Amino acid sequence: MQTTNDSSQQNDYSIDQDLRDTLIAISVVARRLARRLEQEANLRQQEGEKENEQDE
Repeated sequence: MQTTNDSSQQNDYSIDQDLRDTLIAISVVARRLARRLEQEANLRQQEGEKENEQDE
């Protein structure tokens, strides 16, 4: 009976570890996407400022 319980606990731990790893990976990808979006927004803002300067 004890062996089944130990096996179940190991499976739960393994699933928990996989879930943690997946969530970390999602977090890393989300951070990268956010940085890229911020960089692109900054570039567009700079281009818009340049266009405004040329119009004046």
